[in-house]
Amino acid sequence: MAKKEYIGLIEENGQIVERMFARINQYPSQTIGYNRQQLMVLVDLMMVGRSKLKDIARRQGMPTPNLCIMFRKLESDGLVVRTIDDDDRRNTLYSLTPRGKKITSQFKESVFNTITNFCQCLTAAEEKKLTECLYHINKILKRVEEQNA
Repeated sequence: MAKKEYIGLIEENGQIVERMFARINQYPSQTIGYNRQQLMVLVDLMMVGRSKLKDIARRQGMPTPNLCIMFRKLESDGLVVRTIDDDDRRNTLYSLTPRGKKITSQFKESVFNTITNFCQCLTAAEEKKLTECLYHINKILKRVEEQNA
């Protein structure tokens, strides 16, 4: 397959996924009361655990000052807590509070349910094939991402 062909497919699939997630994320964020960007940061913390501000900013592709402002709001709402790194007291680590874990779990469950509803049109065979393809695509894209970090 020519390079231009797979690049075009990546662009097209990225746009399709982006449109799907725009619709998927509007429902949970409306009901939970936080915007998509805030929720994605909470999901990041749930998946990775305690993290430095600069690492979260890098993973989210977000400027550190913007993330710092967001964390003030999330911290004042009781979703995130700041702690000093025991290994290097110059570093501040961010993590989810129990309330933050609850909100994030609700969001993830809502996204899961919304995606499940979106994909009801798939046959069992299509669902299986899609899962297999996404597994392989995910593996490749993670490797590409790691090599270009």
